[in-house]
Formats: sequence, structure tokens, C-alpha cells
Amino acid sequence: MPAAFSQKIIDTIKKIPKGKVATYGQIAAMAGNPQAARQVVRILNIYSEREKLPWYRVINSLGKVSLKPGSGYELQKALLKDEGVRFNDKDKIDFKRYGWNS
Repeated sequence: MPAAFSQKIIDTIKKIPKGKVATYGQIAAMAGNPQAARQVVRILNIYSEREKLPWYRVINSLGKVSLKPGSGYELQKALLKDEGVRFNDKDKIDFKRYGWNS
């Protein structure tokens, strides 16, 4: 069983709607600690599969996929595109259009 804060992160990630994205820092802040973006990354690495988290809806504060090409980048981008999220010519996502505002 995850610790209380970790569970808050998990619960927050599960709430990101289809076709929307959130940042690591946004998830951390919503879970109660705006300084815990790295913990969000850790939780995603540990619990994504077990908790069936929509991990691909979490991106960095620049509006980009953080995973590197050949290490999950293509899958994350494809999953987002399947939900209607569009990327511009610099591979960025428009937060005004696709950002999750809980």
C-alpha cells in the first residue's frame, strides 16, 4: 500500500480526463506538495502498470513528452494523439487547449 502522499498522487493522476494533459508539478501541487514533481515521476515509474494509471497524460512543464525517443516517447505521443491531443511543429502541446484544469 502506498504512503498517504503517494496515494494522493495516484488518485490525482487517475482523474486526468481523456484528451487532457497535466504536468508533473501540477500533479504534485494538486496532491499537496508543489515541490514534489520528482516524486510524481517516481510514482509513475513504480505504480503505472499496477494502478492502471493514464501515465501518458503527464508531461513536462514545457508542454512536451519527457521520455526519450526509443524509450517510450513514441508510445506516449501515439496514446495522446489517439485521445485527440495535437502537437505543434515543435512537438509541444498547447496547455490552453489540452491542459487539465481540475
